[in-house]
Amino acid sequence: MSQQQQQPLGSKERSLFTQVVKNYENKQYKKGLKAAEQILRKNPDHGDTQAMKALIINAQGNSDEAFVLAKIALKNSMKSHVCWHVYGLLWRFVKNYEEAIKAYKFALRLEPDSQQIQKDLALLQMQMRDYQGYIQTRRTILKGRSAFRQNWTALAIAQHLAGDLLDAERTLSASEEILASPPPKSDNEHSEALLYKNTIIAEMGEVERALDHLEAIFKNNLDRTAVMELRAQYLLQLDRRKEAEQAYRSLLERNSEYREYYEGLRKAIGIAEDDVKSLKALFQEFETKNPRGDAARRIPLDFLEGEEFKEAADRYLQQMLHKGVPSTFANVKSLYVSPWKRNTIQDLVEGYATEAHTPLPNGVNGDDGHALDKHQPNEKELVFQQSVRFFLAQHYNYHLSRDLSKAMRYVDEAIDSKPDSVDFHMTKARVWKHHGNLQKAAELMEKARTLDVRDRYINTKAAKYQLRNNENEAAITNMAKFTRNEAIGGALGDLHEMQCMWYITEDGEAYMRQRNLGLALKRFTAIYNLFEVWQEDQFDFHTFSLRKGQIRAYIDMIRWEDHLREHPFFSRAAISAAKIYVLIHDKPHLADESYTNGVNGSIEGMDSNERKKAYKKAKRAQEKQEQAEAEKKDAKKTAIVGADGELKKEDKDPKGYKLLSTSEPLLDAMKFINVLLEFSPKRIEAQQIGFEVFLRRNASTTMIHEQSFRLRHALNHVAKPLDTKASQLLDTELSRFVAKDADLLSKNTEYLTKHGESARHVQAALRVRHILDPGTAEENQKDLIRTLALESISLESAIEGLGVLDNWNAKSRFQDDYRAAAHERWPEATAFRK
Repeated sequence: MSQQQQQPLGSKERSLFTQVVKNYENKQYKKGLKAAEQILRKNPDHGDTQAMKALIINAQGNSDEAFVLAKIALKNSMKSHVCWHVYGLLWRFVKNYEEAIKAYKFALRLEPDSQQIQKDLALLQMQMRDYQGYIQTRRTILKGRSAFRQNWTALAIAQHLAGDLLDAERTLSASEEILASPPPKSDNEHSEALLYKNTIIAEMGEVERALDHLEAIFKNNLDRTAVMELRAQYLLQLDRRKEAEQAYRSLLERNSEYREYYEGLRKAIGIAEDDVKSLKALFQEFETKNPRGDAARRIPLDFLEGEEFKEAADRYLQQMLHKGVPSTFANVKSLYVSPWKRNTIQDLVEGYATEAHTPLPNGVNGDDGHALDKHQPNEKELVFQQSVRFFLAQHYNYHLSRDLSKAMRYVDEAIDSKPDSVDFHMTKARVWKHHGNLQKAAELMEKARTLDVRDRYINTKAAKYQLRNNENEAAITNMAKFTRNEAIGGALGDLHEMQCMWYITEDGEAYMRQRNLGLALKRFTAIYNLFEVWQEDQFDFHTFSLRKGQIRAYIDMIRWEDHLREHPFFSRAAISAAKIYVLIHDKPHLADESYTNGVNGSIEGMDSNERKKAYKKAKRAQEKQEQAEAEKKDAKKTAIVGADGELKKEDKDPKGYKLLSTSEPLLDAMKFINVLLEFSPKRIEAQQIGFEVFLRRNASTTMIHEQSFRLRHALNHVAKPLDTKASQLLDTELSRFVAKDADLLSKNTEYLTKHGESARHVQAALRVRHILDPGTAEENQKDLIRTLALESISLESAIEGLGVLDNWNAKSRFQDDYRAAAHERWPEATAFRK
């Protein structure tokens, strides 16, 4: 490889090169490319120009071509820091950060004082959480520009995150000394830096010094609430209770609805958690001060018992229901963990519904602050009665107090009295959902939407219920009412651009239920990619937060990002995607795009000739559909330009066929499984699907009865013996669940007999028996149908049982018998209708 120095450019070409750089920075790629070509016509081997051309080509979406050109540039100008810097930028673009860091470091050997390369290296080190490397780079940057406060703060952040709190404090103190004059009171960056320094002192465990420092910066700090909260916390930790009490009282004067302040005040005064009398007096004091507040009346319901609870609950409920507060039930449902309190609330509100309305007891006031008259206007009486029935409908719909027939009766009464209430119709939809009738639930929620077409919340609720009922087209039509439909991809494209996770997840789950695996996998992969985008978005905040001085928020963000993929939406999407990959591994024909597109329905019972005919027919239909879509695209073909003016790539796999056509579905599943097991190891669904994947890849894990028996069965029939150490380890761990020499069929029968009254246990045992003894297939299917007669079986378990029959490829007569028996028990549930 040649390492000769590149020839210097003439004055005209130098000017053009400067223009190329500006064009790239301003995203004027065509102009930049034209200028670069002009230079290369006269200087064809000029490495820096080739490198800049590669950068522009990469920005236009041609990464492979850009890498080829960048390597040629390096060959021509091995000692050019520009070429190495560009090479690092290309690696960063494809998210190979290790290679990017190597390239940046090589560039810095050639140009040690380059601030831009140093900043780019620092960004990558922070992104990779290489705190020691980040400290070194930040020290180098600080030496070059020590008068720039941001550089001091950045070094302190590096030291803080690396765990070197003392050096972080010293760095922040040094940054204060370099200030030529005291900053103005309105200087937010200075205010944030002082508070950040204070939190570091507190993290070191020096609470007394942290309090002294806080007292010194109290007057001039802009975030007064944060200062007051920290001061109260420090005083409480130092056991200076009188001062802590006053501090928390001051906070409650600012915000009397924040529970944490009441808890801090309780500890400061020294009231024990079980000292009901003192707690009651404390909250009565604040109720008197703020009669319109909620917290001082609601919180005592958590600790009061007996008649005191009944009296307080009666006053609270009546006042809220007279005002017609829709969130009354949401405010008190957390009390239902106590059966006695739940029953007391039920008796109280049932009493309101059955007896004539009387004035509020104990001098409860109305909205205007005056005592309510015995003879209230009919309108107020009507509001009260509507609120009572609305509350009871929610009460009987709630899982801890569920009686769906009563819930339906009360919500119908509420709707009769106020037919245009969105809330009442929404609650009725929820009742139908818990009945299992998703179709009626979706219809009711859609009706609620039409009562207030300008409300975004009810619009999204209607769309969600339609997705739960597998009405994908109706759902996107509703969502289109509040999206930028001119965006690329229409309403769905805008939802992806706005990172609307709930919709994309529900849309994927709906397609999965319909066995449209391509679109389902497309949606779940989109969720995976959204989390990748959020991970990548940190790059912007590494510089933005320093520039704006929002240091504490930045530290919180970094720590949050470290647990980003623990988010429930990620887990849901990852588990579902892994399930699809397992499914197409077990049944490869499901990956056939014509079948997953739903053209033929189920082909499980077809013989080979029928299956071939069905595939051919579906293939022809699919080709005809694709041809029609291609003609439509050609007719409307225009350049796809995003809102930011950038050209957007056309999605060449809109229906997910390429994702499904993978030759290694289990390997693709591991992309999701590895992250799941790292960030959600305690989630049982993650462990279950991990077991399914590892089992098929000849790896092992231990789980509940079904998994442990399946694993022992698999180990007893491995084609190739396992490594001795691995085998010993597995036997030791697995023996806690099932012995190596156990008669699996006999043990499973014992388990089935022991847990015969639990539908979930019976299902697990039958699934095991189905694997251990395939000859019991029909018996298993009959036993599964019998679980529907169990008193303890829930609707969810019954639906899971239907899925078990489907996985077994059960004969249609058994599936029909199961549906008939389930429909008899849950007549409103749509899951059991053909």
